[in-house]
Amino acid sequence: MRYTILLNIPRNPRPRPLFNITIQAVAVRTRKRSGEASEAAFLARATALFFTVLLPWGDSNRYDSVVELNRGFVRVQVKSATRYAENRYRVKTTGANGRVYTSKEIDFLVVHIVPENLWYIIPIQAIGQRKGIRFYPTTRRPSRAMFEKYRETWCLLDSRPNVRLRKGDPRRCRSKNLDVRCALCPLRG
Repeated sequence: MRYTILLNIPRNPRPRPLFNITIQAVAVRTRKRSGEASEAAFLARATALFFTVLLPWGDSNRYDSVVELNRGFVRVQVKSATRYAENRYRVKTTGANGRVYTSKEIDFLVVHIVPENLWYIIPIQAIGQRKGIRFYPTTRRPSRAMFEKYRETWCLLDSRPNVRLRKGDPRRCRSKNLDVRCALCPLRG
């Protein structure tokens, strides 16, 4: 198993040289190793967007990371999907104990679709009591695209709770602090 992530992101307020971050994870493929590789990829992607990412000691917490930009700290659980089956990717929304994550434990479920290198930043309230969610990144059927509005919405990590929970696609970016626009946010300026 090998993951390579290259990020070329301009920095503001004045132009600076671009930088590359490469993460490689080579090991016997197991779910645990795939999850660890996606956590490392999340760390690289979030820090490249100038979020501060804190990693808790051990894996006893229900969250994998704590993220902060300007709106305070949010707890993030990272999940990954590597297998495309039946025209979809599937991710469990439970921990090892089989319990569904709640808003008392985490603020966001971040899903990494590894073969497509796509990220979904989903507020935990949008998941409800589902034990698993499905992603159809290539579908044209809106009925299957329930979570597509969360694709690459990094601005949600820097938004107030009442803003991040609005229904529908955003009319404007939810963060003024990011240098990149989210996949569904309109162009800035």
